Amino acid sequence: MSEKILVVDDEEHIVELIKYNLESNGFIVRGVYNGSEVIKAINLEKFDLIILDIMLPEIDGIELCKLIKRDPNTADIPIIMLTAKSSEMDKVIGLELGADDYITKPFSIRELIARIKAVLRRSSDKKEYLISGKIQVDDITIDLEKHEVTKGGNIVDLTFKEFELLKILAENRGKVLSRNMLLDMVWGYDYFGETRTVDVHVRNLRRKIEDDEKSSKIETIRGIGYKLK
Repeated sequence: MSEKILVVDDEEHIVELIKYNLESNGFIVRGVYNGSEVIKAINLEKFDLIILDIMLPEIDGIELCKLIKRDPNTADIPIIMLTAKSSEMDKVIGLELGADDYITKPFSIRELIARIKAVLRRSSDKKEYLISGKIQVDDITIDLEKHEVTKGGNIVDLTFKEFELLKILAENRGKVLSRNMLLDMVWGYDYFGETRTVDVHVRNLRRKIEDDEKSSKIETIRGIGYKLK
C-alpha cells in the first residue's frame, strides 16, 4: 500500500513540484496551501507523513506542528518542516515541538525524497519495536522490558540515565533531538540543570557503546543537539 503524504505550502508551484515528483515515486499526495486547509485535511483523511512549510497564512507551520502533536489522533504523524529560513532557531523550535526532520529551501527533490523515506522507515521501525519490546541498532540491542543493553551479545554497564538517553535516541533514530528536548525527556520537565548535563552523558555513552571515534553512532548536530545514526 502506498503511503499518503500531505504537502503544505502557500506557494502553489512548490506544492505542484513536490506533488509531481512524489507521485512519480509511488506516493499518494494531497496538496494544501494554508493552515485552515491542513486542519480540515487531517480531520477527514489519514496521512502517513506531512511536509509542512513554516511560513503560512492564517496559521503558521510552527503553530500547526504544535496542534498536530498535541492531538492524540494525529500526534503519531511524522512531520518534515520546510522553510526558507536557515536560522538554527527555526530548526530548534520545530524539532522541540515534535517535528521529525527539517529541510531548507532551496532543496533538491532527491534530498527531500531521501528524507521522506528515512522518516517513514523510522516510523515503521517504531511500530515494530513497540510489539517486540526490543530496539536493535546495528550490534546493539536495547531490551526495554529487562532494562538491559547488550553489544555484540555482551552486557553494557549503563547507569539509569545513560539507558534512558540511549533509549530515547534509539526510539528517534535518525531524528535530530535538541539538548533541551533530551533534558526534558530524560531528566523531566521539572529539572532545572544545564544542557551540559546532556553533553556529559552523551560523552560517557559514546565511550561505552562505540568502538572508536571514527565510527561514532551518536552524531553531534552543531548548535542543536544529537541524533543516533
